[in-house]
Amino acid sequence: MIKVAVIGGPILSGGKKNLIMEYFRHIDKTQVQMDIVCNDDSNAIPQEEIEALGGRVFIVPSFKKLKGHTDALYELFKKEKYDVVHAYNSMMNFFPMYAAKKAGVKVRISESLSMAAPGEWKTYVKYMLRPLSHLYATHYMACGEDCGIFQFGKKAFDEGKIAIFKTAINTEFNSYQPELRNETRKKFGWEDKVVYGFIGRFEHQKNPLFLIDVMSEIYKRQKNAQFVIIGAGVLEEKMKERIKETGIEPAMSWLGRREDIQQFYNAFDAFLLPSRYEGLPVVGLESQSCGLPMFFSTAVTPEASACELGHFINLDDGAAAWAEKIIPVVEKNIPVRRSHAKEVADAGFDSKTEAEKLEKYYMEKLIETNMGG
Repeated sequence: MIKVAVIGGPILSGGKKNLIMEYFRHIDKTQVQMDIVCNDDSNAIPQEEIEALGGRVFIVPSFKKLKGHTDALYELFKKEKYDVVHAYNSMMNFFPMYAAKKAGVKVRISESLSMAAPGEWKTYVKYMLRPLSHLYATHYMACGEDCGIFQFGKKAFDEGKIAIFKTAINTEFNSYQPELRNETRKKFGWEDKVVYGFIGRFEHQKNPLFLIDVMSEIYKRQKNAQFVIIGAGVLEEKMKERIKETGIEPAMSWLGRREDIQQFYNAFDAFLLPSRYEGLPVVGLESQSCGLPMFFSTAVTPEASACELGHFINLDDGAAAWAEKIIPVVEKNIPVRRSHAKEVADAGFDSKTEAEKLEKYYMEKLIETNMGG
């Protein structure tokens, strides 16, 4: 039995949490004991599910209390004697990697799930921490090539030192369900609407003010358009102000932070993600699996397109050009909507397959380390 500590950091609604849970749900628990370590500023820890599946949750101080955070990790690693510590916090992985080395953990995996873009204060922090993020790691992982190169460098990638584990989703669960679509659209009064949705954090990275500008341009051209925004974040008030300014309030459904998002993939007719940067977004894969056209900015890695439903538009083209490109694709897809779960799974994004691969990776690296490799 391999004993693994998964370092989730702040567990919030969104892609990182979903990714960790997909691996946790599908890994062979007769071979791997997987504990989830979360920061105390988390707001979406699925503790009941983790414990029901035989796992454990440990809470440590947030990154805001770095000494307390690192000390708590060290004490936990020392007490539990983990074989593997696998950290999912990109540039912040320096702290669990340091604590794990100090505690004598043999396999220390630093994983990159994100990138960066100019204009955000976190970017400067990321660049400062980037050289440190793998200083005490024994192995490097990433959800895609671009993320791996960004954090660990092109040389490490070319030398085969970065293991790429594609963002994993439950493709079967996220397949298209016409009955769920009809039920959800009726519940929210969207039966005769063309529904454009967004699910995510209201932060600089996600470019939510530009998102609203795109919605406004769509509304000018398509009066039966309906817009749905799900999530929470620091830009919420500015987004609401922009919605009033653009006059799209009558066509806006503001649904706040939710966990029951499967129904919305089915109910939407398009998903808009004009991010300034991404790792490999879970929502993009889940949307495509559900047969939903996905519109990314070109700042998102091309790896995010798992089938023909992934579309990329340059942010520099402007909101009007986005609307002009989106509407014809959406109108063409509505009458032929079908599940693309098989295509997404075949592209290597299925959680069951990736969990088996991860389990094998843990075993191989532990054996290599024990043999002095």
